[in-house]
Amino acid sequence: MKIVFATGNSGKLREASEILGGGFELVTPAEMGINEEIPETGSTLKANSRQKAEYLWDRCGCICFADDTGLEVDALGGAPGVHTARYAGEDKDFNKNMDKLLHELSVIETEVRMASKLGLSMKKVSRRARFRSVVTLIIDGEKHYFDGTLEGEIARHKSGNGGFGYDPVFLPDEFPGQTLADITEEQKNGISHRGKALRAMAEYLKGRDM
Repeated sequence: MKIVFATGNSGKLREASEILGGGFELVTPAEMGINEEIPETGSTLKANSRQKAEYLWDRCGCICFADDTGLEVDALGGAPGVHTARYAGEDKDFNKNMDKLLHELSVIETEVRMASKLGLSMKKVSRRARFRSVVTLIIDGEKHYFDGTLEGEIARHKSGNGGFGYDPVFLPDEFPGQTLADITEEQKNGISHRGKALRAMAEYLKGRDM
């Protein structure tokens, strides 16, 4: 089954292909002659996912899907959230994004330590966080939604050479002491937020009379 996936990220494309497995051929927008940046101006992950999928459907009219993923950090009030990819700027530089995230958590922890030294009662700063993914699939103009979540914590420094995005600073609960960039792709795909959403989508497609 050929499906257009709204991404130009080679890491996401490879990950999605491995998760979906045989029977699915993923095609990029560029391969369909769509080379402009696909807009994502929604205020929620679902809205962005839907907007990107609709953009593809309007231009190619074939089976397509898009995902939007956000990192929610408790100590930052759920940020970066919908702004995950552009947290440190419009260039989507994930090294800068991670540096900004680690710096902001460090500032908060320093403020708490200073307050404690002054005799103020302060709660320990939580580094709990989660990735959320929402996938929008469009078939025959009908929209279908699938989601997945991965719980964990933010590390104190980057670690690992694998993965992409924020993987080097995210410690999944399933692999204590290891970031998503430390573990193998197979291990990551087995627990990831996007993996959960894509497997749900694959099950739906396999059970549908195409």
